[in-house]
Amino acid sequence: MKDLELTIRVTEDPGSPEYEFRLIVRDGRPADGCTVPDPAAALSAMERFGEDIFFPKPAPPKLCTQQYGGPQVAVVTGSINGRPVSVTFRRTDGCEISRWRAMAPLLGGTTGSRGEI
Repeated sequence: MKDLELTIRVTEDPGSPEYEFRLIVRDGRPADGCTVPDPAAALSAMERFGEDIFFPKPAPPKLCTQQYGGPQVAVVTGSINGRPVSVTFRRTDGCEISRWRAMAPLLGGTTGSRGEI
C-alpha cells in the first residue's frame, strides 16, 4: 500500500460514544497525523490481507457460522492508492468476526471483545 488515507469510526454499542482513528500512509510508510494505536501493525495487516478486504470480488456465497460476536461496528472511509473506500465491519456472523479480527490493528487494536477500545 503506497498511499492511503483512512478514517476509522468505531462504536461499541448503538448510541455509545464513537471512537475515531486515522491511518495516513505516504510512500508505503505511516505519515504524520496517524492516530491508530499502532500504525505499523495496521499497515502490516492491510498488506497481509490486501485490498480485497475493502474491495471484495464477486464470488459464490460463503457459508458462515451463525454466531453473534457483539454489537461493535467500524466504518472505514477514505482512499487507498487513489481508490475511494467506504466499508463497514461488523461482528454479526463467523465470516464478519474473522474480517474484524484480521483488521483489528486498523480498527484501533480492538479484537471485538467489549471494552477493549
